Amino acid sequence: MTIDFFDPGNRFSYASRTASSEWKALMQSVTDLRDIDVADIGCGGGIYSRAMAEMGARVTGVDFSGEMLAAARRQKTARPIRWIQADAADTGLPDSSCDLVLLRAVIHHFSAEKTAEVFKESHRLLRPGGWIVVQDRTPEDCRLPGGPDHLRGYLFERFPRLMEEENRRRPHLHGLERSLQEAGFHMVKTRRFWETRKVFLNFRELEKDFLGRIGRSILHRLSDEELRSLVGFIKEELTRQGVTAPFPDRDRWTLWIARKD
Repeated sequence: MTIDFFDPGNRFSYASRTASSEWKALMQSVTDLRDIDVADIGCGGGIYSRAMAEMGARVTGVDFSGEMLAAARRQKTARPIRWIQADAADTGLPDSSCDLVLLRAVIHHFSAEKTAEVFKESHRLLRPGGWIVVQDRTPEDCRLPGGPDHLRGYLFERFPRLMEEENRRRPHLHGLERSLQEAGFHMVKTRRFWETRKVFLNFRELEKDFLGRIGRSILHRLSDEELRSLVGFIKEELTRQGVTAPFPDRDRWTLWIARKD
């Protein structure tokens, strides 16, 4: 089973939380977001579109799923956000209309060929001097062991077969650098980044989040029984280590940051 982004039941899987302060600070270190035009491609429920609007940007959220955009439109925003249903490789937005393009947790859903098309489209959208930020996990990020500060790691300890899938679908560090360069981008640099996704105040909150498969498409690869087994495994590990609430849910990401001359 894989996640169906067009299923109304998954509408709020990528809409209900807020972006962390660490993420906002990281984006601000790339470029000042005040009064710039941003395209958030693959915006899902608009979590990061809203964050950038709060930081002063004029944001256009683009997603191929009408259900995800319906969830995005229902959330309150600090500033108006334009929502567009379109393919990431064919947004329909004008040439040179953006100062920043964000592709967060999107690329791993695409083939290498599709990724190249999306990068070319992003290059077309950017004004000279504009930036593209690609945030995703490499296989190395995914292979980090589970722990109280890295709950996702327990998933692969409990179900190693899922790591094989991550190795296939996750972008590789230097491969994505080359793809950006081939699309016309320059000054490609990478960063490793730990982002706090959420802080669970008690184990019941953690359990509800995991069993609901909230914001984690890979959990749709597990049956309900396997998911309950995973939650039990996490509880056992945290108890064994003497870890008590609150439980921070942090993930390590890789960012590729590049510029259009």
